[in-house]
This record gives sequence, structure tokens and C-alpha cells, in this order.
Amino acid sequence: MFDYDFMRYAFIAGIFIALISCVMGVFVVARQTSFFTHTLSEIGFSGAAFGVFTGISPLTGMLIFTMTSAIFVGLSGEKVGRREASISVFSGLFLGLGILFLSLSDKQASYATNILFGSIVGIDINNLYTLIGLSVLLLIVVSVLFRRLVYNSFDSQGAEYNQRYNQIVSIIFLVLLALTISITAQIVGALLIFVLLTIPASAAKYFAHTLWKMIGLTFIFVLVGIWLGLYLSFVTDWPVSFFITVIEALFYGAAIVKERMSASRL
Repeated sequence: MFDYDFMRYAFIAGIFIALISCVMGVFVVARQTSFFTHTLSEIGFSGAAFGVFTGISPLTGMLIFTMTSAIFVGLSGEKVGRREASISVFSGLFLGLGILFLSLSDKQASYATNILFGSIVGIDINNLYTLIGLSVLLLIVVSVLFRRLVYNSFDSQGAEYNQRYNQIVSIIFLVLLALTISITAQIVGALLIFVLLTIPASAAKYFAHTLWKMIGLTFIFVLVGIWLGLYLSFVTDWPVSFFITVIEALFYGAAIVKERMSASRL
């Protein structure tokens, strides 16, 4: 299996995808932004279509669209109702633009369409370098803002009494989330990165009772899902995305069973 370059690249990419998914995933779950994460994954497709239409890099188009929508949603405020309404508006707008750009483009649009599904086994060395570089940048920014993000995400009552930096932190987090989607969507697909940013962290919170344990367990869940999915895909020639999704769903199912068993003992 490791005789093939693309398999070695895919396994290495899995490490960095797991790193950024575990760090960002715990905040996605804590801040209840799963809906926006799903929306960003769709907007990433529109951004790639914009890149194809204008002749720029599809990654650049994704970054423009996802980060712009993240900033607008962040500026809309922290109230859930207003935020979800804003997400719906920008989702519809950017998806409409994406469809328009694809219809107007006379160039090959298969890349933009592949953004929805990705192909981790199709990664080349340039994709890997891009993933590593942007992942390191994202992790550095998160480490600098880590305490503020933890306070703003996990102590909602305390954050309400200290709202001076709340909106700024929210906007930065949403921009980082947009960067995460754009980085990984090229490799695992926009639809699969939504799974990796939500299900493993949601499962980990039932097993771990501290933030660092939750981050560590989420990392394990994501990495096991990717690596085992790659192996099973290689053996069976079935889509790797199918195996990763099933494995993560099994982790979540085990977490629910564990939680119900614990509750029944009380």
C-alpha cells in the first residue's frame, strides 16, 4: 500500500487534517456553529466555481467566498436567531453565484464540482505542502487566541458580562473556520470536512470531561477514521469517504450508548 506515493501523501495529510479538525471541531461544537460549518462547505463550492470562472486558483476563490461570508455572519451578531437568518441569506446568495459562474464559464468546471466530494487518494505533493503550510498558520493563530476562544466558547455566561471582545473573537473564529474548510475541502471534499468537524468532537464530549482530553480524543477519532478509511478503501476499492463517514458515525453511536448506560446507572 505504501509503495504508492499518493497513499503516503494521503496518510500524512490525514495527520494534519486530524490536527486542525480536533482543534476547530471542539469549538464548533461548543459554539453551536455546526449549521454554519455545513453552509461554509457549500459556499466553498461556489468559491471554487468563481475561481474557475475568473481564471484564478480555485483555492483563492474558496478563500474569498468563505471568508467574506464568515465576516458578514460575524458582524450580524451573537444572537442565534439573527445569526441563522444571516447564514441562510449568505448561503443562498453565494450558492446562487456559484451556479451562475459555472453556467457562464467556458472552462472545465469538474474541479469545482469535485470540491463537494474531494479525493484524499488523489493528493499530490503540492497539495500536501499547501495543506501543511496553511495548517501550521491556522494552528499558530489558534494558539495565540486559545485562552480567549476557550473563555468565549465555554463560559457563555461570563462572556455576556465581558462583551468587549466577543464580536472580534467570533469573527476571527469564523474566519479560521472558513480557512479550515478551504484548506481541507480540496482533499477530503466540502461535504466530508463537515463530518470531520462535527461528529468526532460531538462524540468526544461524551467520553472526555476536560477540554484537552476532548481535543485529544477528537484527534484520535478523526485520525483513526481517515487512516482506517484509507486502508479499507485500498482493500475494497470502495470510496474512502464512505468508510470515513461510517467510522465516525460508529464513534458517535458508541458515545450515545455510553451516555445512556451511564444515565441508567443513576
